[in-house]
Order: sequence, then structure tokens, then C-alpha cells
Amino acid sequence: MRAITVRDRDAGVRGLTLTDLPHPHAAENDVVVRVHAAGFTPGELAWPGTWTDRAGRDRTPSVPGHELSGVVSELGYGTTGLGVGQRVFGLADWTRNGSLAQYVAVEARNLAPLPADIDHVTAAALPVSGLTAWQALFDHARLTTGQTVLIHGAAGGVGSLAVQLAREAGARVIGTGRADDRTTALELGVDSFVDLKADPLEDIGAVDVVFDVIGGDILDRSTALVRPGGTLVTIARPVTVHPEDGRAIFFVVEPDRARLADLATRVRDGRLRPVIGSVRPLAETAEAFAPDRRTPGKTIIRVADDQ
Repeated sequence: MRAITVRDRDAGVRGLTLTDLPHPHAAENDVVVRVHAAGFTPGELAWPGTWTDRAGRDRTPSVPGHELSGVVSELGYGTTGLGVGQRVFGLADWTRNGSLAQYVAVEARNLAPLPADIDHVTAAALPVSGLTAWQALFDHARLTTGQTVLIHGAAGGVGSLAVQLAREAGARVIGTGRADDRTTALELGVDSFVDLKADPLEDIGAVDVVFDVIGGDILDRSTALVRPGGTLVTIARPVTVHPEDGRAIFFVVEPDRARLADLATRVRDGRLRPVIGSVRPLAETAEAFAPDRRTPGKTIIRVADDQ
């Protein structure tokens, strides 16, 4: 099969190359999925699981990418709940070869059935971004109706879904980003938008929840915005500057089949719309994620035709 692989930790996305690899093996409770569309986060190239297996052994050349949508082509021993030919979407395992390939072996419990009226490109934009947004807002920050939430990167893959989920929950939403993100963020439903390069972050005032996907100085300065009893949640890095009278949480997204199914229902109902910024073929993966290339929303790699 054809797959995108990485070998050099220091090469960044320029080190992503199209390679021939053996067809994956379906272990116990696995399925092999013929991938139609996949998502990739450049930050994966800094994760230990990209380079080593669960025992810490080198596993290069490794296949990155953890979001996928496709069709089950093979069942491992003991696998239940899914069948060959079934449309599925979900998360590839963190320490095994991922989704930027024609086929991938995945634990069946990490996948959810994909309704026939949701296309694979849309579905591939949901697993990491959708689960991250939900878990940040509701599992960790416990966002409720009437609260105010500040969402950094409101026009991005994760932030755009977080804005929509927070609005549906009845929260007041303040979004941030670059100047050219303003229109997208307002269309998604933010109550106000802050240009991180032009507008003083400190002028936002106190909020109940901060959801950060940026890290760095923005994360550190945002702690001062958390009102007493509030929560700052980030996926960027562990928190070093904590709110004076509130909680600070760093987390890594976890697979959740039931929540994936719920997100798919919201997409079908028109309550949730992933923002797809660009769709590129597998061979153009490195170019699609080059540091000098930026598009609003989520970049998706199309691996196979939906047919």
C-alpha cells in the first residue's frame, strides 16, 4: 500500500514522504480500514508516540495521522460491533501507524459507524477536533448556559467546532485569532472577536472559561482573565502560570465512540459544521502542511474516492 511516512525527527513536515509499505495486520479486536480521508496535526511530529511504540522501541518509518474516515475491509480476531464493508470514522492509535495511508489497523472501539449521508472528508474533520472541543468545554471546564467562554483560535479546526458547541450550550462566546479570521469566527457565532495582533488581550475582562489551543505567551497571559472559580483548559502544553483563584487543566484528547456518534448526529441535523480549509491528495501531504501555508479551518487529506 501507499503511505506517508516519517523517519527524521528534525525534518518537520518536509520529512513527510510517500512510501510503499506492507498491508497492515489486524490484531485481536482490531479492524483494518480502507482510508478515504484523513486528518493530520503537524504537532504530532513532536509526540513520542510518533517515533516509538508503547514499549519505547523505535518504530520508524512511522505513518502519522490519527483522524480517519473510511470503510472496514478486514476484522481481527474477536472483533465485534463492526462489519466488513461498513463506513466508519474515528481515531487511529497514538503509538501505531496512523491514517495517512491507504489502509490502517485500528482498535475497533476507537471507531464509530458513519451515517451514509455524511461524506468522508467531513467525517475526517471530526474525530480529533470534535472530541477535543467537547472534552475541553464540557468534561474539563464544565461549561454551562449563561457562562462566558474565551476560545483562542476560533476559526481553526478545533476552535471552530468549540465555538458552535459553546453557542448551542447557551454560553456567551468570545473568539480570538488573526485579523483574517474575524469573518469566519463571526459567521460561526462568536459574540465578539479579538485580533490577537491588534487588540489588547487584557481588555477582554473576566471570563468563566478559557479554551486555549495556541500556547506560549497567549496561554500565560490568559490565566489573568479567568474569574474566581473559573477554568482554563489547554491542549498546547502543561500550564506553568496558574489562575489566581481557579483551575488550570492540560489534557490530551481521548477516543470516545459514543461521543463520535453524537457529533455525527449534530452534523446531520445541521447543528455542527466542520470548517474544511483545504482538501489535498495523499501525495501532497507535505505541501499541504508546510509552515508557510495557512488556511482557515481543517486541512484534510483525501486518500481514496468516496465511491
